[in-house]
Amino acid sequence: MTQNNHKRLVIPGPVEVRREILEAQTEWMIGHRSKAFEELFARLQTKLRQAFVTQSRVFVQGSSGTGLWEGASRNCIRDGRKALHLVGGAFSERWAEVSQLNGKQVDIIAVEWGQAHTPEMVAEALQKEAYDAVCVVHNETSTGVTNPIKEIGEIVRQYDETLYLVDTVSGFLGIELRVDEWGIDFALTSSQKAFALPPGLAFAAVSDRVLDRAKQVTNRGYYFDFLEIESSLKKNNTPSTPPVSLMFAADRQLDDVLAEGLENRWMRHAQMRDLTITWADSREFGVFAQDGYRSPTVTTVANGRNINVDDMAKFMGGKGFSMDKGYGKIKGKTFRIAHMGDMTISTLEEVLSGLDEFIGA
Repeated sequence: MTQNNHKRLVIPGPVEVRREILEAQTEWMIGHRSKAFEELFARLQTKLRQAFVTQSRVFVQGSSGTGLWEGASRNCIRDGRKALHLVGGAFSERWAEVSQLNGKQVDIIAVEWGQAHTPEMVAEALQKEAYDAVCVVHNETSTGVTNPIKEIGEIVRQYDETLYLVDTVSGFLGIELRVDEWGIDFALTSSQKAFALPPGLAFAAVSDRVLDRAKQVTNRGYYFDFLEIESSLKKNNTPSTPPVSLMFAADRQLDDVLAEGLENRWMRHAQMRDLTITWADSREFGVFAQDGYRSPTVTTVANGRNINVDDMAKFMGGKGFSMDKGYGKIKGKTFRIAHMGDMTISTLEEVLSGLDEFIGA
């Protein structure tokens, strides 16, 4: 495996994947209806429950996280009922759109990009109207905002008919997440962010309440029918052909994640966030995300110096790093420094040193 032309990824997904994890994909192929696969699935299930801090099942799907947006919308929102989507960035906007495209009625609490949602906003909305689900993005990858999902969950739990659905795609394994303790019914993620795996796998911690709700929905779709997925999961299997090689990689990576320890992993990400914020402020760039809600996995740097992000990315490419130039309507006005997955503080310091060289600091 050559690395001659490889640029280390400092983008918020796909992230850099360690050689050991890439090589774990080269295990001999096994049949997905075999005893060997059932054993692999069972190992993953045990480790994933530890990683999500849940006693409930964890779905393992061959898809991106986007697929589980659709699954959540189709299985958790009944006909004639509404979902409340909290929107404040490109990905929370897109999830709300997915619900609408699946024929669901959607109300939105919108905040400016870079701002966080508060429990008070959710409390006010739930006092006025009944919702089948509240849908929130834990960590908005476009803006670098981490929403207070624990506190929002305390509000949602007061409403028995309302499911709490959380997208933790760029949060899981980089930011504290305690699914059961925080009352989360559905926490979805994907493999290519702080999990530090190749793209192609999606995971979701799923409560019994979600499956009870799915039984009340007629048109759940086919590929993401939660009742079918649950039926196969009970047999340590999947309804359709899974990406077996990626599952071998996930099995190996989970061993390393749990050996590091969840709290240690969360702490390492927080330290990288703090280092990046200090750098951005001291170089007079600033940080786009609201103070107090800044992400441990990705910092959206406010381009206060008005640098040319294309020139920056080209320069850093010469240093062996692939850099981000911002996302959506704030591309160029910001740029993102991803510090997630298996990135170390020493690698981050190397990135920041290269950026210093570019700006002449």
